[in-house]
Amino acid sequence: MELYGAIDLHSNNSMVILLDKQDRAVLERRLPNQLPVILDQLEPYRNRIQAIAVESTYNWYWLVDGLMDAGYEVRLVNTAKVKIYDGLKYSDDEQDARHLAHLLRLGILPTGYIYPKAERSMRDLLRKRSQLVRCRTAQILSIQNLICRNTGQKISQENLRRLDEKALQQLCGGDPSRVLAIQSNRTVLRCLDEQVDLLEKTILTQARMRPDFEKLLTIDGVGKVLGMTIMYEVGSIDRFKKVGHFASYARCVGSKRISNGKKKGSGNVRNGNKYLSWAFVEAAAFSIRYNERIRGFFQRKKAQRNTALAMKAVAHKLARACYHVLKDQVPFDVDKAFA
Repeated sequence: MELYGAIDLHSNNSMVILLDKQDRAVLERRLPNQLPVILDQLEPYRNRIQAIAVESTYNWYWLVDGLMDAGYEVRLVNTAKVKIYDGLKYSDDEQDARHLAHLLRLGILPTGYIYPKAERSMRDLLRKRSQLVRCRTAQILSIQNLICRNTGQKISQENLRRLDEKALQQLCGGDPSRVLAIQSNRTVLRCLDEQVDLLEKTILTQARMRPDFEKLLTIDGVGKVLGMTIMYEVGSIDRFKKVGHFASYARCVGSKRISNGKKKGSGNVRNGNKYLSWAFVEAAAFSIRYNERIRGFFQRKKAQRNTALAMKAVAHKLARACYHVLKDQVPFDVDKAFA
C-alpha cells in the first residue's frame, strides 16, 4: 500500500508521520535531528513511500539532502502557502505533519524550490558578503550621524575615510569620548573592508557567470559580484512564469489588499527573497549614480514621495528589466525599462 510522509522539522527535533491512502497513520513519532535515526525509522517502509514532505523555516539542508541521497522523493513545503482550517480549536506538531501528508497524498501540497546542493556554498558566501556590506554601511552611517548631531556638518564617506588623527580631534572639538566612539566605528569599518575584499576576491576567483546570466552585466548598476549575487539567488529564471512573479519574489512590489478602491489590509511583506531584494536596491543605488536617465526617474519619484520609495521604485524597474534580459536573452534597454 502506498504511503505518504511528512516531517515537521524544528531546531532540535522532527515530527515524522507516514499516512496510507485512507489517511491512517502507520508511523507517527517525534525524533531527534539525527539523520541516521530518521532514516532507520523510515527504512521498513522504504518501498511503499511515494514522497516525503519536509516543512522547515531555515535548517532543511541536511535533512533534504540526506533523504534525497537515500533515494527518497522529497518535496520542500512552501510554508507561506499552506493553509490550515481557522476553526480548529487545537493544533500541534502531530496535526501539522498529518495535514502536510494529507495534502501531499491529494497532490495539492504547495512546494518550494530545492536549491541545487552544489551551488549552495557559493550562494551562502555571497550572502555573507552582503551581510558584511550592510554592517559596513551601518558603521559609516553611525559616524556620519554622530558628527552631524554634534557639529551640524555633513561628511561624505570618502572624506570620513581620509580623516587623520589631527583632523578627527578638530572635528570632535577635542572631546575624548566622541573621538573614541568614532575610532571604534572606524576600527570595525577597516576590519569589514578587509573581509569584504577577501570575500570578493574569492568569489571572483572561484565563481563564473553562467552563459544565460551574462547579459545581466549589461544592466546599469550591476557589476560582476552583484550579478553573481542575482544569479545565485535566482537559480533558474524558468521558475517564474511572469515578470510580476519575479518582481514579487524580489520583494519589489507592494503588499496590500484593495476592495472597492480602499485598502483593506496587507499581505505578508516578508514573502520573497530578502537577499535578492537587497541586490536590486544596491543595483538601483549604483545605476542612479552612473545613468542619467535612471537618475532623472529617481529624482521625479523622490519629489513625489521620499528617497526610500524612490529607490525602491528604481529597484522594481531593474528587477522587471532583469527578468526580460534573462528570459529573452537580450541586452538591457534603459529606454524600455524606464519608459
